[in-house]
Amino acid sequence: MKTIIGIRREDKNQWERRVALTPEQIHQLQQQHAMDFICQPFATRAFSDREYRDAGATIAEDLSAASIILGIKEIPEHLLLPDKTYLFFSHTVKGQTYNMPMLQRLLALKATLIDYELIKDRNGRRLVFFGRFAGLAGMVDTLHAFGVRLQKQGLETPFAEIKMSYAYKDIADAKQHIREVGREISANGLPASLSPVVVGFSGYGHVSKGAQEVFDLLPHQEIDPQELPGIAKGHDKILYKVVFAERDMVEPVAPGAVFELTDYFNHPEKYRSQFERHLPHLSVLVNGIYWDQRYPRLVTKTYLKRRWSENNPLRLQVIGDISCDIHGSIECTEKATASDQPCFTYHPLSGAVVDGIDGEGIVLMAVDNLPAEIPRDSSEAFGQTLAPFIPALAQAELRRPFAQLALPPEIKNAIICHQGELVPDYAYLQQHLTQS
Repeated sequence: MKTIIGIRREDKNQWERRVALTPEQIHQLQQQHAMDFICQPFATRAFSDREYRDAGATIAEDLSAASIILGIKEIPEHLLLPDKTYLFFSHTVKGQTYNMPMLQRLLALKATLIDYELIKDRNGRRLVFFGRFAGLAGMVDTLHAFGVRLQKQGLETPFAEIKMSYAYKDIADAKQHIREVGREISANGLPASLSPVVVGFSGYGHVSKGAQEVFDLLPHQEIDPQELPGIAKGHDKILYKVVFAERDMVEPVAPGAVFELTDYFNHPEKYRSQFERHLPHLSVLVNGIYWDQRYPRLVTKTYLKRRWSENNPLRLQVIGDISCDIHGSIECTEKATASDQPCFTYHPLSGAVVDGIDGEGIVLMAVDNLPAEIPRDSSEAFGQTLAPFIPALAQAELRRPFAQLALPPEIKNAIICHQGELVPDYAYLQQHLTQS
């Protein structure tokens, strides 16, 4: 008997057009394994209903015949079905209050939830992800914001020609345009008052690497963080790039203690941020690191308020907060933004937030679903990482108790709840369910 897998229509916002598996990936899975696919109709999906139908999938609104349902973003509670196995980004493992009702509903329906974010190898590295594409789109959008911000200040630069990611045909189109912008900078330079233009990247994971992939198309010189104070003005035909690792961002609290990466991950309370010493040298900061409340922040409201109250504002124009943790490592990320209004300006003295790129303060680009701006590219890459796990999932007897589930460890360890109960690794979420 063939396993039926459902592909749901995304409905979180008008920008979400991604899909977990592309038509070509579905066609290959059907050719090689005993499975069928039902796709909900979706007029604005990056891949059309016709492409899925031609690949062999059934187009239908009703997914009740599917035992496994694939999505991207969270699913509204009223659309959840009983006894199904769901795969999507649930945003629940930090106990996010806004998604606890959804998790409670999954438990009540005795459904199984597998979170893509938790599919990892034995070293804790994520295996199914959009991170690189968040970085790609986020860097394009950050450069766009930088150009518009400078233009508002009366400074005309080639950055103002850069569009939002979604305005390009695909990421290849965006890259080609940014190469052209780079050639213009090399030929004609930037306004002398901007020099030196320094772009900092926090972290070195998939998100940061994606952002750097776009930035590296521009003429630049990479420097180490300790070289920042010595950068001279006058180099107006190149940009400077600096990548911050953990040892550049934090330091031990104890006098004489030495930074040790594993110790920092295991005991972040023993460390404090030293990132403030870098901030005065940056023109743009691109934030792509994982953060939770155990870790020190990179940018605090207190520091920003002190700088502005001393009439000593930073030269930092834009923060591209690709990680988009509200009040997280970038404390002044007051909210997530959407692609049609990607930026807001934070005023350090008052703490006020104004949508757009005008006004005194720092501009933040905080779009929370950046890969959706390049949906075909990101869906193809995401599906390539997910597809190898689908056959084992389809063949598993998912009605068995959790302890008896015969699944690859990468998938089994990503299960948050099964048959109406939180699995042992995520039992801590019960306290968040009780509080919600």
